[in-house]
Amino acid sequence: MASLTSQMNVIVEKTKNLIQLCEALQEENDLLKLEVQSLQVAFETSSEKVKVLDEKLNALAVAKTFEGTESDREAINEKVLDTKRKINDFVREIDKCISLLK
Repeated sequence: MASLTSQMNVIVEKTKNLIQLCEALQEENDLLKLEVQSLQVAFETSSEKVKVLDEKLNALAVAKTFEGTESDREAINEKVLDTKRKINDFVREIDKCISLLK
């Protein structure tokens, strides 16, 4: 009987140890779940920041293309003005020739 009692005590001790281990693992599991949640929130925040920065980058790229277009427009406007001046000069010369012919 003493042997049966000692075996029962060993089983009870091992069961207590398993219960304590289970509780410790459950606490660790809960902490890990909290850590996962906080990392998910951080990831979502980072993803949002990346999206915002991508949008800003795209807007900047579009703005740069407009800047290039504006400088092209200025160059075209200068060419148009130069052409108008040349035409005016030709008209003046023609008028002078006509006046000399009269």
